[in-house]
Amino acid sequence: MAHYFPQLSHWRRPLTRRSLLRGTGAALALPWLEAMINTKTRASEQDDHSSSGAPTRIAALFVPNGVRQDQWTPEKTGRDYELSPTLQPLEKLKDQLLVLTNLWNQGSNIGDGHYVKTSGFLTCTTINKSLGIDLNCNGLSMDQVAANHAGKETPIPSLELGIDPVTTGVDTNVGYTRVYGSHIAWSGPTSPLARELNPRMVFERLFRASHPKKATLKRDRLLLDRVLTDAQELKQKLGSSDRQRMDEYLQSVRSIEKRLQNQQAGGNKNWRPLVELNPKDRPNDEAPDQYPEQVQLMLDMIALAFQTDTTRVCTFMFGNAVSGRNFSFLEGVTGGHHDSSHHQNNEDKLRQYQLINVWHIQQYAYLLEKLAGMQEHEGTVLEHSMILYGSGLRDGNSHNPHNLPILVAGSGGGKIATGQHLQYGRDTPLANLYAGMLNAFDANTSSFADSTGILPGMLT
Repeated sequence: MAHYFPQLSHWRRPLTRRSLLRGTGAALALPWLEAMINTKTRASEQDDHSSSGAPTRIAALFVPNGVRQDQWTPEKTGRDYELSPTLQPLEKLKDQLLVLTNLWNQGSNIGDGHYVKTSGFLTCTTINKSLGIDLNCNGLSMDQVAANHAGKETPIPSLELGIDPVTTGVDTNVGYTRVYGSHIAWSGPTSPLARELNPRMVFERLFRASHPKKATLKRDRLLLDRVLTDAQELKQKLGSSDRQRMDEYLQSVRSIEKRLQNQQAGGNKNWRPLVELNPKDRPNDEAPDQYPEQVQLMLDMIALAFQTDTTRVCTFMFGNAVSGRNFSFLEGVTGGHHDSSHHQNNEDKLRQYQLINVWHIQQYAYLLEKLAGMQEHEGTVLEHSMILYGSGLRDGNSHNPHNLPILVAGSGGGKIATGQHLQYGRDTPLANLYAGMLNAFDANTSSFADSTGILPGMLT
């Protein structure tokens, strides 16, 4: 086996951020270690880091179908705000959170209910009305502006993730191709970026990103086995804090692998019921949806990619526009997301809509807590990130594009003034937020799309 640490036997130089654990057909980037401090590299190879010495990351998480608006907005503003009922799962992360009220995407203010509000979510433009031949969003999405700036610094310029396959056909109710509802990331006006839907494939892509050789071992063998020899050799050269950090990192990777294998295999095949099951007791409903596990695995992929600096830009769609995803896996929910969002002020539908909203926020909190637990330099990966969460419409019943439900977590290396609820004048451009995030990302831009400036109070 070829090792990637020839200098370690004498420990003369610090590790570089690009150091890898390597095994046959696979390579795994390292998390930040104290041994990487004061690394000297040629000027052409310098990372684009924040003032803390860590790279800055941007992620955008998109949720379809809006929110129950009377349960979303905190009553107080400023730093003395209290989280609303929907946002309660974020209580432990309140100091790392920015709640933004009265933002809207003017480009989506047309007759269509969903598609313009989805494809234009990160572009802040108005997409062309199309039946599927001439897709055009008339812009570049915010994430791709960031990727164009920092993409050369990482093996993967940006990572686009989703759960639902691309929806095809035409929605005859509004005259738009459903393809528009499957994309938020655009590398150009006519170029929606394909999303990876299989967490196993994302995992393997992250593993091999820095060393793209074809695997020589069977695909079902755990990838981590291939790099453990390098890992053990490296650990012997590290200080106690770094050894502990490496152990936590490798345990996390192993846990993800086992969950992926278990999901792919359909569970433990050696398991047998204590009591024989009667086929007559089979329920009429379909088999339980793996959606919750799929979502958390995708969020794990984002955390792993950011922790290892394999990419600094990521988007994730919880679902496509007009998502009819069945949420009956939640206690108290019997129907689909899209159906409950068209609540018509029916109290039972509103109740179910709220439960779905809270579940999505819990998943957001899951990702944030993982990032907050990853130490890096004098902070955490979360503190060096900006994690956007939002929907392209406010209320699913009215398709209201005003006062969008928008959150940002993480201070972007100390540049975002988190721990606040900021309320702006009605119809403040969403693009003003994106301009501020790109400014914090050092993307050499102070404007974006139809922005009129950077949101007052969002930057330190």
